[in-house]
Amino acid sequence: MSENVVTESLQRDPGAENYVDRKRHLWVLSVLWPATPLISLYLVAQTGWSIWYGLVLIFWYGAVPLIDAMFGEDFSNPPESAVPRLEQDRYYRVLTYLTVPVHYASLIVSCWWVATHPMNVFEFVALAFSMGIINGLALNTGHELGHKKETFDRWMAKLVLAVVGYGHFFIEHNKGHHRDVATPMDPATSRMGESIYAFSLREIPGAFKRAWTLEEQRLSRCGKSVWSLENEVLQPMILTVVLYAALLAFFGPLMLIFLPIQMAFGWWQLTSANYIEHYGLLREKMSDGRYERQQPHHSWNSNHIMSNLILFHLQRHSDHHAHPTRSYQSLRDFKDLPSLPSGYPGMFLVAMFPSWFRSIMDHRVLDWAKGDLDKIQIQPGKREFYVRKFGGTDSESVDTAASK
Repeated sequence: MSENVVTESLQRDPGAENYVDRKRHLWVLSVLWPATPLISLYLVAQTGWSIWYGLVLIFWYGAVPLIDAMFGEDFSNPPESAVPRLEQDRYYRVLTYLTVPVHYASLIVSCWWVATHPMNVFEFVALAFSMGIINGLALNTGHELGHKKETFDRWMAKLVLAVVGYGHFFIEHNKGHHRDVATPMDPATSRMGESIYAFSLREIPGAFKRAWTLEEQRLSRCGKSVWSLENEVLQPMILTVVLYAALLAFFGPLMLIFLPIQMAFGWWQLTSANYIEHYGLLREKMSDGRYERQQPHHSWNSNHIMSNLILFHLQRHSDHHAHPTRSYQSLRDFKDLPSLPSGYPGMFLVAMFPSWFRSIMDHRVLDWAKGDLDKIQIQPGKREFYVRKFGGTDSESVDTAASK
């Protein structure tokens, strides 16, 4: 997307001073969503039905995609002149703060339940996976708060990241992913033809390594050891160790099984998000060897209403990458952005079936690149497959193949 298109999208609305965010009170759903396991356990207690242990799984992978399909997308933007007022409105920030204790409450109550109630394997795994989804989305809260400059917000980000043991996200995402996104250097950008399973083996260790290296370099410039308590990878890691040790001490050895399962599935949620957010996209390499500045069209976008309301607008990912410090309530949609056919929950489900995912997304990547395979980030060893599939790299032959 050219700067002119972005500029045209931001023309002043003459009624901006009277702008009212119609979703203002609906953003509370992003706070209530992490409490879903508490509702689940309440329903089990009231009915005795094991199916309620899977409430989060059913809602996340089933109900939310259906609601997204039923109610569609919201393309509305706040007028640019209203953005300063939105950014200064503390209501939106307070909602992100409130989400942090909700995550802790859901985790602690779930651990208590596991320790004090008889559960079969299905029930145990369903609750652990449910907590994985919820605490995986703690990364979303940490993502929103971690981009802020205020010390309080940044510590709140570290606190919420601790529930899922992914504290290095704070550094990796802000200083690594945002710098390298949509380039071959980014372990958090997936390649066309790469399954989510292959991607996870590259992304998870690559993300930690990059975060640790970035902190090591920063502390070295300050003349300090990487093992200093000023290491912002170590800080949330220590919080996780303290939290999990306390849960183990209070609730017993079952935590040695429950906590790792929910943590692993929580990490899977971030891997799923990273996988779909930039699939196949590639920034152009300039003559000086550097990559072009990232633009909104280097991220897959989604305006699906329900999933955006429970994810603090994470799916307006294009504007987020172009303007990382812009708060969720102010994120905008632009014309001609690469768009996902469903919200994140639906796409997370599809991604677990690589052939299904590629059948949906590969043509979209090809359209984004205007048929030029040289402008796509392709999984090593898969280029010849795509040349055979789409008939070549020139636009005419590829477009012909894509239309079949």
